[in-house]
Amino acid sequence: MIGKQKGDFSRQSFLGPKSQEIFERARVRIVGLGGGGSPIAQQLAHMGFLHYALYDPQRMDASNLNREIGGSQKAVDDEELKVEIVRSLILKIRPDADVLAIPRRWQDDPAPLRTSHLIFGCLDTFAERREIEVLCRRCLIPYIDIGMDVHPTEGQPPRMAGQVALSMPGGPCLWCFRVITKENLAREAANYGNAGPRPHVVWPNGILASTAVGIAVNLLTDWTKSLRGPAYYSYDGNLGTLTPHVWLKYPERCTHYSLEDVGDSIFRPV
Repeated sequence: MIGKQKGDFSRQSFLGPKSQEIFERARVRIVGLGGGGSPIAQQLAHMGFLHYALYDPQRMDASNLNREIGGSQKAVDDEELKVEIVRSLILKIRPDADVLAIPRRWQDDPAPLRTSHLIFGCLDTFAERREIEVLCRRCLIPYIDIGMDVHPTEGQPPRMAGQVALSMPGGPCLWCFRVITKENLAREAANYGNAGPRPHVVWPNGILASTAVGIAVNLLTDWTKSLRGPAYYSYDGNLGTLTPHVWLKYPERCTHYSLEDVGDSIFRPV
């Protein structure tokens, strides 16, 4: 299908003479198709990416309409799967795209992840982030994580905060960045089943999704000649700012994952 898709990409030719061929060949995976994953898919399709695997076991409901790109009242009424909504969204933009829609947890069908060039994680829990980063490190796959939350503060406006982090094999991981900590894992485990609905709106998810796509494009094409180290951005929704995270001032060698510890686990009977 290389070069045969419809569309004029001349306005993004500044990304490099082979950028479109790179996008058409790249195998991208998106895990979580809510307010973060759905705009990522939409933007990748507009840029000409053709090979996708989408993961999300959930069906569309009314609470998703405020942020689900491609969602509609009809999708709510029909209880459509999110993977099918986003698959349809991609195919409307790129009819010749190859889109594998997997309406399950990624842990139940991880094989497509192992053949990817890049994985986006738009996950709700720290435990899920930890698990998918383990797979990415073992298979030497770049992983881009996004997350956003709103925290109530007594006597003050709610605090909206988020992050975008690039976890590269050999570089700092989500543990190094303190996105994942023993404390937030323990706190999450203690609140299991009682966390309640998490507040979300569409605009911060869009900002984080766009930033994640920008990192991916830079990683694949090297168009800025500047992505030579870790990427970690902090979003302050109250101030409307997106800035390099303070932890980038304290680079450290990742001690959580060894480059020698790669490949799929092999289980043998004892």
